[in-house]
Amino acid sequence: MTTAPAVQAFLYALVALLVIIDPIGTAALFAAMTPNDTRAEQAEQAKRASLIALIVLAAFGLAGEGLLRALGIGLPAMKVAGGVLLFLTAADMVTAHGALRATPREREAARRTPDISVFPLAIPLIAGPGAMTTMVLLRSAARGDFASVAAIELALLVAIAATLAALLAARAVARLLGEVGANVIGRVLGVLLAAMAAQIALDGVRESLGLR
Repeated sequence: MTTAPAVQAFLYALVALLVIIDPIGTAALFAAMTPNDTRAEQAEQAKRASLIALIVLAAFGLAGEGLLRALGIGLPAMKVAGGVLLFLTAADMVTAHGALRATPREREAARRTPDISVFPLAIPLIAGPGAMTTMVLLRSAARGDFASVAAIELALLVAIAATLAALLAARAVARLLGEVGANVIGRVLGVLLAAMAAQIALDGVRESLGLR
């Protein structure tokens, strides 16, 4: 077995996860939600949220497909639904960054809550529905190849590590980018995500029609 499929799976998964998680945009939101926290408090919440998100997304990557089978949901349907969901997330990123991943009520609740590591930071900002769907679809694309599955989980680890690094530097990121800079990056990533979402949905439609 060559390593090319595993390398390809790693690179594709890494790009997809970085786009959907958006570490820079998430860090900017994190800084806005914790303006009165000390650096130590921010660091503790960032580490806890990253660990929770890693566990949740890794579980979806390993067992999500089995759960779909238990519920009688076919992979083509999941691809179409996942593509639509990712497209909605992408549209939200382009038009109003972050609104689907954390509603105004959720962000307001976060400001009033001393510890936001579980909600809304870990879920839904990092391990949101789009990221969960992405892990299931990536696992499905691996077709049971152990090396590819391991590569996808490794890509998830790298993406979460990058997110943690961005969260730890949240104040610096917010100062460096400013509100305009964060919005620009979010919109560019949203366009890329929209293209990936369209491809996933089209693949699902083709498979449901028996076309290859």
